[in-house]
Amino acid sequence: MKFTFYGHSSFAVEIKGKKIVFDPFITHNELAKSIDINKIEADYIFISHGHDDHIADLVVLARRTNATVVGSFEITTWLGKQGLERVHPMNTGGKWVFDFGTVKCVVAHHSSGLPDGSYGGNPLGFLFTTEEGNFYFAGDTALTLDMQLIPRFAKLDFAVLPIGDNFTMGAEDAIVAAEFIQCKRIIGVHYDTFGYIKIDKEKVTQQFAQAGLELLLPAIGSSIDL
Repeated sequence: MKFTFYGHSSFAVEIKGKKIVFDPFITHNELAKSIDINKIEADYIFISHGHDDHIADLVVLARRTNATVVGSFEITTWLGKQGLERVHPMNTGGKWVFDFGTVKCVVAHHSSGLPDGSYGGNPLGFLFTTEEGNFYFAGDTALTLDMQLIPRFAKLDFAVLPIGDNFTMGAEDAIVAAEFIQCKRIIGVHYDTFGYIKIDKEKVTQQFAQAGLELLLPAIGSSIDL
């Protein structure tokens, strides 16, 4: 499975030839100036919640690529008002079999408002089970005991967890989350973009290593095979 990092919590995976983008926040991210959003391809776009730092480029990207947008009922309804018709509404606890694999929506403890101030529905985490591997994208979330349910649903090859603290889990809680979900390979996201979430990457990497975990912090624009 190919993983490409676009900065903040935005990334893409390619599964069975399908290009799947998550939480597109690129053109407004000073750290992602090297990324040309016009070159990003997408068959699907998954949205964890409605905050601007996760959907700022959503409408433009979805219109250009004609991707199917997957998110909460409230977000997909809002997208309909923006003229987007290719949407798939979901909600916490539900799952759906797509042409690349199965996705289950799981709990994320956060808030979710849309750019116009309207309600964005429940924040979501996504659990992907596919023939090419299984992974969990936590979205923006606090550490929660609900994460202990993840191993009941799938054995993970990797997980994408926020580590920037202040708005989400920090490194210490993310290490506990990794224990809860029984996954030793973690990709860290939601850090360094703003002053509130700056981290010491060397220190955090050491913390994970001391806990017997592999923390991956790919450079913006880089791809890794998982």
